[in-house]
Order: sequence, then C-alpha cells, then structure tokens
Amino acid sequence: MKYIKFILVGFVFGIVLTKSEAVSWYRIYEMFQFQSFHMFGIIMVAVMTGLIGVQLIKRKNVKDYTGAPIAIEPKEKGFARYIIGGTLFGLGWAMVGSCPGPIFILLGAGFWGAGVILLGALLGTYIYGLLKDMLPH
Repeated sequence: MKYIKFILVGFVFGIVLTKSEAVSWYRIYEMFQFQSFHMFGIIMVAVMTGLIGVQLIKRKNVKDYTGAPIAIEPKEKGFARYIIGGTLFGLGWAMVGSCPGPIFILLGAGFWGAGVILLGALLGTYIYGLLKDMLPH
C-alpha cells in the first residue's frame, strides 16, 4: 500500500499523455515531418518542468520518499555518446511511432500491437547491456 501514490501518479500521467495526444502515432508522425508544433510544445514543457524540478531539488536539498537526500551526479562531458544515442533513440521513435513511456499507456489502452514495440525496446536494452563496455561513454 505504501506505493499506491506512485501508481496513482502513473495513472494520472498516462491520462494526461493520452488526452494531450502525446501517444498518438499521427502526432508523432507530424512531429518528425515538421508539420505540427504540437509534440514539440509538449516536449518543451517537459524539458522546462524537468529543468525547474532539478534546480529546486538541488537548491532546496529535497529528500526522496524515504527521507534520504537526493544526490544528482554531474554528467560526464562528451559529444559522440549523445549524438549516437540520440540518433538511435530518434530513429527508433520515428520508425515505431512511440517512445518508451507511451508504450505502456498504449498497452493499457488496449492497443496490443504496442507489445511488439515493448519487446523491441526490451531487446534493444538487453543488447545495449551486452555491448555497453565497447561503446563510447
């Protein structure tokens, strides 16, 4: 029962993404064709929310749900890792019309074809785990 608040936040997040059409294949297609600002607006709001949230966590010494202080480690400098990773992520997103979060929302909404996307995401994660020591980090 102590994790019910996380489940409820997940449900609300899923409803918000569904109602904003962020899980719509057509909206994602429009974004990658540069035909609509809709998804770019959603992404910009998410980035700004994350930026503000991280700054508040750092400046106010916010604690996690267990009472431990949240420590955010600084990212390593690098260029290739972000270009290669972002390109692969974007290509996968463009090919299947879904990024990782909405996969579960689509499954919950009864779009069982998203199960194939989930299997592909899990397979890609597994392959990354096998190859991560050979990749530029």
